[in-house]
Order: sequence, then C-alpha cells, then structure tokens
Amino acid sequence: MIVTVTANPSTDRTIELAGPLRRGEVHRAARVVDQPGGKGINVARVVRAAGLPTLAVLPARADDPFIDSLRAVALPHQAVSADGTVRTNLTVAEPDGTTTKINDAGTAVSAEAAAALRTTIMARAEGADWLALCGSLPPGLPDDWYAQVLAATASLHCRVAVDTSGAPLAAVAAARPALLKPNSDELAELTGDDPAGMERSAAQGDPSVAAAASRTLADRTGGTVLTTLGAAGALLTTPDGIWFATAPAVAVRSTVGAGDASLAGYLIAHLRGADEAGLLRSAVAHGSAAAALPGTTPPTPDLLDEAGVSVSRLS
Repeated sequence: MIVTVTANPSTDRTIELAGPLRRGEVHRAARVVDQPGGKGINVARVVRAAGLPTLAVLPARADDPFIDSLRAVALPHQAVSADGTVRTNLTVAEPDGTTTKINDAGTAVSAEAAAALRTTIMARAEGADWLALCGSLPPGLPDDWYAQVLAATASLHCRVAVDTSGAPLAAVAAARPALLKPNSDELAELTGDDPAGMERSAAQGDPSVAAAASRTLADRTGGTVLTTLGAAGALLTTPDGIWFATAPAVAVRSTVGAGDASLAGYLIAHLRGADEAGLLRSAVAHGSAAAALPGTTPPTPDLLDEAGVSVSRLS
C-alpha cells in the first residue's frame, strides 16, 4: 500500500495554446483540461494506473466538487473535513512543451482540521509500505508540519518519502526521511548550487555537479535522494552509491506532474523489489511518459519506455 498526503490539493486546469504565449496579447485555447491534482494526488493516480493499492489523503469538504473529480477517476481517497473550497491552479502549455504555472495559495486549514488530518495520516500510515508527503503546505500549517508528521511516524514500519519545496523542504530535510525527491531547483535550495548548471552539464553528459550536490544532501539526511533533472534525466543517490539515468526522447506536451510520476515510478518499482538501477529506470520512464501527456494525466504501463532509459553507476 502506498498512502499519499496532499495537504494542499488543487483542480489543475491546463490551457493548451496553438502557438507560443505572447505576453499582453489575446489568445484562444486549443484545448482546456481540468483534472484533480496536487502532488500526492498525482502520485496516487500513477500508482493506481500501475494496478497497485494506494490511498490519497487530503483535506476537503465532503460536498466539494473536487471530491466528485476524484470519484470520476476512480481514485481511492480519504478526505478530512476542511473549510473553504479546493483551489484551482492554472497551467498554460505551449506547443513546444513550455509550461507557465499560476498557483493559488490555497484555503487556510484550521487547527481542528490540521489535527484531524494528522490523526488520519497516522492511522493510514500504520499499515502502509510507503507514506508520501507531497506538495506545498496551505495557509494555517507551519513550515515544519511535514517534519512533525515524519517524526510522529518514526515508530511505524512504513517508509516516508517527501516531495516539497521552500521552507517545508528545508525543515523536513533535517528530519531524515527515507526518500527525498527534489528537482534541480529544490536541490539547489538546500545546497547552494546552480540549478541551471546542474541540468546543463547533465544534458551534456556530465552529471558530476548535480551528483556532488545530491551526495551532500544524502549525507545530510542519511537516506535516499531522487533528483529529477528535467529532460537531462535523473540521479539516485543512496548511502551506498550514485546512479545516473538519461531520459528517452519524447515530444513534451506538459511537464506538470512529470516529477510526481517519477516519484510514483520509484515507489512502484520499490514495492516490486527492484534494485537501484531498476528504481531509477522506473522513475525516469514514468516521468518521461507523463511529460508526453496533456495536463497531469497519469501514464499507464503501456506508455512506458524503460528500454529507452540508460542507467549508469557513477560511484
């Protein structure tokens, strides 16, 4: 069982343009897609598509239209009652794969709702193999909320994966999760390195800059770090070594949710007993397949190109 937590869920509205985005001009949408989202929701949908058991935990009113959208995609979920309405995030996708995101901050979570959410997480995590804490935190939750949840699960048998950014990422990195999934920007937040330089050198076949930063972070957390580098591929850093994978060439349609699919790919492969190379291959194959789909559509197994992922051990 993979339990995901989406503290700040969203309806993800993707507007596909027929041409490039021109600031200040009027555009007509070629296609508009609304999908239930938020990082944990995205991860759970990919796990569900792979045929593995999953449960998405989130705060939302029982009568929120967002809950209907989860039912529409047949995603197992448990909603903890919360005030307000689930936010809508906007993505503008250009034909060349460039995406521009405008994210709402989300509705504030009350102290009562936060306590209920944490109680639900603890109950569901007790029987899970993995607990994935994903995405931004809404107003009302402190920056160290994920770190608090991680500490509370220390006595349980489930592993904890975290995918977030900013102050919540800094707080949880010190709490030593089993797995952190930063992208190059998020890795740079913690190590002070240049994210553009990481991706540029990796795309040129030299992942050493990103690998050194990933090793610094893995040594700090004592766990595993899965670093996604966009089209350049990804790194898997464990206490025992570093692996680098290049991504298969795809026609990028939307990068939103690709990192979430990568995390899901890792978790799926871990439940199936893969070794480090297999874990990274699955992560990159899932992320690449997601990037070729509209919006945050989860990739299905038939769309994966694991044979097109090249994995090498760096150390």
